[in-house]
Amino acid sequence: MRVEVQPNMIRWARLRANRSIDSLRGRFPRIEQWESGEVIPTLRQLEDFAHAVWVPVGYLFLPEPPHETVPIPDFRIGRDPGERPSPNLLDTVYMCQARQAWYADYARASGEDPKPFVGSLTTGTPVTVAAAAIRETLGFDLEARRRCPTWTEALRQFIAQADASGILVMVSGIVQNNTHRKLDPDEFRGFAIADPLAPLVFINGADTKAAQMFTLAHELAHIWLGQTALSNADLRTVADGDVETWCNQVAAEMLVPMAVLRHEIVPGAPVGDTIRNLARRFKVSTLVILRRLYEAGVLSRARFHQEYEAELERIASAEKASGGNFYLTQPVRASRRFVAALVESTLEGHTLFRDALQMLGISKVETFYELGRAVHAIV
Repeated sequence: MRVEVQPNMIRWARLRANRSIDSLRGRFPRIEQWESGEVIPTLRQLEDFAHAVWVPVGYLFLPEPPHETVPIPDFRIGRDPGERPSPNLLDTVYMCQARQAWYADYARASGEDPKPFVGSLTTGTPVTVAAAAIRETLGFDLEARRRCPTWTEALRQFIAQADASGILVMVSGIVQNNTHRKLDPDEFRGFAIADPLAPLVFINGADTKAAQMFTLAHELAHIWLGQTALSNADLRTVADGDVETWCNQVAAEMLVPMAVLRHEIVPGAPVGDTIRNLARRFKVSTLVILRRLYEAGVLSRARFHQEYEAELERIASAEKASGGNFYLTQPVRASRRFVAALVESTLEGHTLFRDALQMLGISKVETFYELGRAVHAIV
């Protein structure tokens, strides 16, 4: 059965997914004729096309393209307000909103208390006071971090501390479990959904691990403000918005307190040695240390940018992507706290298997059971 659709909607959907005609012609040989209106696709072809370009099939029946906006407050710096969000970003936010809403209902039914730290600070709170408050709630002890073998292990510990405090922390570089839909760190680095029962932080796992630690700290600052926000926090720039400036400063102070940093700096030591020694001391990336040295007046702006670009290139070449074990990576992608609660609720009959599989982005019940065993083994 052929269905009437506006040819411009076919073209819009293709461009929305940033796909060329050549990339789709093998699967849809007559796509050019669809876009010109010479040929009308069948319903099955239209459904397959919608799946290939990640658009709800109902959109294709609209008379003209919808105006899509990110469904949460956008605090990204340097972005054109009229710039169209990618389907990968939109679907990631929608997915996290669904998970967050489910967990809020779960927490309410389970009698969990609201998290008192959500919205407990304002941008008028001194940065040092705010950073200390977040560290105290998380149990983010500098000496304990110092004993971590590497700063990547410190990042894992950081995530676990946020999770234990009641925050759903999700770290993924792809949409759901679709390795063909990679997230773009240049579009966004993370976002926070503030809620007293189910605060959530999403970190773009396609970014370097060096950047992920700062992003997590930045998004936690938004949670403490009680503010839902989409961010592109970058250590290289000073944000020009009051909120983002404050969150950047709190994140930096939380990871590397300035008073402690000044005490650790050895006067006259080579910059390279200072950076490496302090990164080992605080168990953070060298990028964070570079930023703090600039703020401490040790590095000029020009030297900071020179060292930062060189270090960024070194880190990017050193970090190699690895898919890893699905049953170990999935609790990181979807939050260990969320996955454990979802498995428990589903096995107790409170959540439908259909809904649980959809929220986790898996299709087989056997995979769900194995994931449940892996999560409880980790816990």
